[in-house]
Amino acid sequence: MIYKSDTIFALASGAGKAGVAVVRVSGPDAGKALLALAPALSSLPPPRELRRVFLFEPESSPPVPIDDGMAVYFVAPASFTGEDVVEFHVHGGAAVLDALFTSLSGLGCRVAEPGEFSRRAFLNGKLDLTAVEAIADLVDAETTAQRRQALTQMGGALAERYDGWRTRLIGAMAFAEAQIDFAEEDIPEDLRLRSLAEIASVAEEIAAHLDDNGVGERIRRGVRIALTGAPNVGKSSLLNALARRDAAIVSDIAGTTRDIIEVPMDLGGYAVTVIDTAGLRETEDVIELEGVRRARSAAEAADLRIVMVEADASLPEEVSSHDLLVINKVDMVSGTPEIPGGAYAVSVRTGKGMDDLVAAMTERVRLLTGSQSGEVVPLTRARHRRGLDECAAALRRIVDAGTAAQEELAAEDLRLAAEALGRLTGRIDVEDILDRIFSDFCIGK
Repeated sequence: MIYKSDTIFALASGAGKAGVAVVRVSGPDAGKALLALAPALSSLPPPRELRRVFLFEPESSPPVPIDDGMAVYFVAPASFTGEDVVEFHVHGGAAVLDALFTSLSGLGCRVAEPGEFSRRAFLNGKLDLTAVEAIADLVDAETTAQRRQALTQMGGALAERYDGWRTRLIGAMAFAEAQIDFAEEDIPEDLRLRSLAEIASVAEEIAAHLDDNGVGERIRRGVRIALTGAPNVGKSSLLNALARRDAAIVSDIAGTTRDIIEVPMDLGGYAVTVIDTAGLRETEDVIELEGVRRARSAAEAADLRIVMVEADASLPEEVSSHDLLVINKVDMVSGTPEIPGGAYAVSVRTGKGMDDLVAAMTERVRLLTGSQSGEVVPLTRARHRRGLDECAAALRRIVDAGTAAQEELAAEDLRLAAEALGRLTGRIDVEDILDRIFSDFCIGK
């Protein structure tokens, strides 16, 4: 439903002490709240014009000041939420915000729920669901790649693609319905073939979109990099060097790391999670044995493995072409150690070779998060993938049947495919997934 009766407010800027805080108010009484808090205003200011305002507690006698700040008024529907909106720009101290919040509550406004501003924007037709999700991703973005991807999606690139497919399928649905309603008529065969060709074309485009190697999801959640190798080869030291802090305990005692240690970081503008694992070796220690099991599991699930060995040790047999082989402790052996092609010789202790290793890791991450099929806007969420899988399955049934397909079955599959696409953008009823989407939002968005 579209909210029409209540007015909400929340801190739209970051929490904590700040020079300036932005408090957003949205709803039918937003303008009244501005006039009540700024009695010097004889009328509402022109929309989108920032005005200096002296704010006072409503109906206080004598007047009790709140702050000397700024305010801007947005008239529906030309606002973020599609409702009347007022934004107060005030000093970001706790006392100022407490007084402003108390005054707004006294005027009949209520505190917004998480994501309620964005939810109202969606319900009022200002945003589609993919743009709403992109807003959440942009707020959470910690790297350049995450920011760029969220901005592209928020700009409507995904919605435009999904709506384009849906429009084409609706056209095919019209032809299928015509075949059913006018079965006694002689519909030209070339029309049937053109409709099937259009359906097959959409199916191929969706299949290519799905075959993206998880690029968008990797950018959003971060590439997982597992450090593997025998005990004491320097995995924890490498983790600390990459994180530039003591994230893991380093010791000469074998088996120090027994559990998984995960450290998120920014690597060349990409979000990565580096995973330190237990040393791989035969052991009868029950706890260490569990650590080894978890290490193998983490390595298998990782997007990239860094396989570490000591300079004077034999090479492991399980190194694949997708792994990065790192020969550590080259400073502790006499002479020049033999380094296999494609491996990186480093000394984590002295820093020798570390720049080349970090550059190689960054390049691997870039390839893992780069488009494999020319995609400009890749999939970013499992929800999108599930919906497209459902759509693709329905279209495949039509394509596989070809001209022998029954009109009624083809029409039903087209309806299912179009509905799956509609749910992605919110063009059809999606009430059952709204709470789940907006529950991850922060208050004020």
